[in-house]
Amino acid sequence: MPTPAEKRARFRQLHEAGCFVIPNPWDVGSARMLQALGFQALASTSSGMAWSSGRIDNEVPLEDALAHLALLASASDLPLNADFENGYADTPEGVAVNVRRALDAGVAGLSIEDMSQGLGKPLYETALAVERVKAARSAIDADGTGAVLVARAEGVLIRQADLTATLDRLVLFAEAGADCLYAPGLRDAADIAAAVKAVSPKPLNVLMGAPGLSVAQLADLGVRRISVGGALARAAWGGFLKAAREIAGDGTFNALGQAATGAELKALLKP
Repeated sequence: MPTPAEKRARFRQLHEAGCFVIPNPWDVGSARMLQALGFQALASTSSGMAWSSGRIDNEVPLEDALAHLALLASASDLPLNADFENGYADTPEGVAVNVRRALDAGVAGLSIEDMSQGLGKPLYETALAVERVKAARSAIDADGTGAVLVARAEGVLIRQADLTATLDRLVLFAEAGADCLYAPGLRDAADIAAAVKAVSPKPLNVLMGAPGLSVAQLADLGVRRISVGGALARAAWGGFLKAAREIAGDGTFNALGQAATGAELKALLKP
């Protein structure tokens, strides 16, 4: 098993050139299977983890999230990026404290959102959002381990900001020290190309949670990193619910014929 320092060095290297997909496992089994399939890095999913524990996204407390990150980070040989929501704090000081704890869990990188979860005011004011990124940067630098900082601008995703305002935030986040920039919700090729240009030469992460542009097309646009968020978990739950509803409603078992075989799962999980 590589050391956390080795994983962080590899993770930084992945961001330097080319384009890679960073899929999002929600438990140890899915993490190990994704490694077996040949992916080069992994990212946690706050929503996928929440659903697996019978909760909804943004309702998992910090202590549970940290325990989950430590488990995933030690589950495979791959670098792990933490979906660290809003840093589990509103103030820059609180973000810095919690980032240090995430680093202690062994993650190779982490993302900080500008979404506050506040009623009636879902996005932090720009100045505060920038200070929060600076605080995360300072915490990582003080740790000295070279973890990757990803700054997320959520405005397009939650329909609270247009493309221009969102890209302006990404630029400010890049200037505040983010290593990688991320605006979930961008789907149009022109919008993605504009985001790549805005943050260049720093890498852009694009979220693919539904059918759309291919890896090759995104790479041609200059995207460096592609994640899928909770989409793999939703796909798994989709298969589960289809089969369970058929059994409960029709009393038949046809959907089980589409399930992965025990032999296939065993082969993927075999050390």
